[in-house]
Amino acid sequence: MRPTATQLDFLTESHLGTLATIRSDGTPHVVAIAFTYLPEDGTVQVITKDGSVKVRNLEKSPRAAVSQVDGRRWLTLEGPAVVHRDPASIAKAVDAFSSRYRVPSENPDRVAIEITVDRVLGSA
Repeated sequence: MRPTATQLDFLTESHLGTLATIRSDGTPHVVAIAFTYLPEDGTVQVITKDGSVKVRNLEKSPRAAVSQVDGRRWLTLEGPAVVHRDPASIAKAVDAFSSRYRVPSENPDRVAIEITVDRVLGSA
């Protein structure tokens, strides 16, 4: 499933969002994050530090949801998630992040989380 044109416009605005992953006990772990959506791939990209709780959760239960809220407008993108450690995938996620937000500082422990969106929920 792909976001509508209106939802795609919303995803280009500079907002933070949340990332929800599942802990080993089945409860949700929700954290504030910056993210990007790549319409050509139908994927969400998140850069983070290797070994973080979100990374560990995804390696055990590889499904995630990213949400963005602005007043009454909201959007949630859900799907299976993969943690990438290869330089090409990390560079792709960093480039996307840089286009939407700013150039991130160097992080030798950086990984890229990629969510293949299979469900889109949102306000009208």
